[in-house]
Amino acid sequence: MNDKPENGAAEEQQVPPLTVNGQYIKDLSFESPNSPTILTELQNAQPSVNVNVDVNAVKLEGPEGVNLFEVTLDITADLKLEEKVGFILELKYAGVFTLNVPDEHVNAILLIECPRMLFPYARNLISDTTRDGGFVPLFLQPIDFAGMYQANTLKAADEASKEAEKAIAEIGEDDSKTVN
Repeated sequence: MNDKPENGAAEEQQVPPLTVNGQYIKDLSFESPNSPTILTELQNAQPSVNVNVDVNAVKLEGPEGVNLFEVTLDITADLKLEEKVGFILELKYAGVFTLNVPDEHVNAILLIECPRMLFPYARNLISDTTRDGGFVPLFLQPIDFAGMYQANTLKAADEASKEAEKAIAEIGEDDSKTVN
């Protein structure tokens, strides 16, 4: 039995649509400016925790024909007891990805799938860092990156629409000035 094509052409090797080339901590900062007193104060009070997550993607230089991108999760978290800061945590966790998808899918893959792959590792770093800083570990809930992408896409479309309306209004004003 012969598994080679009859025409003698070499079989095309299947290229995966998404490849993780590496992932790493770009920046990690943890500050606890009011330790150790804040640690005892937290035993009798409920603090507020604020978490912000942003996703950034940039195209990297690579061999011709290779779509190489760096995707960065930018996560900041702070814990406060009234106005007193318990901790401030900043993490930039990144990965380098190769994409082999049609151009119309690149943004969605970069801003949904890539961060989804990075998030469990970033979540673990945040939990370990807050625990090692003397606080109860901060366990982040799963993030809906598809929802974030859709919300940002709608926001960008709305802003573009408002800019277009403003430009049209300005052109209309200019036309009415020249007519008089």
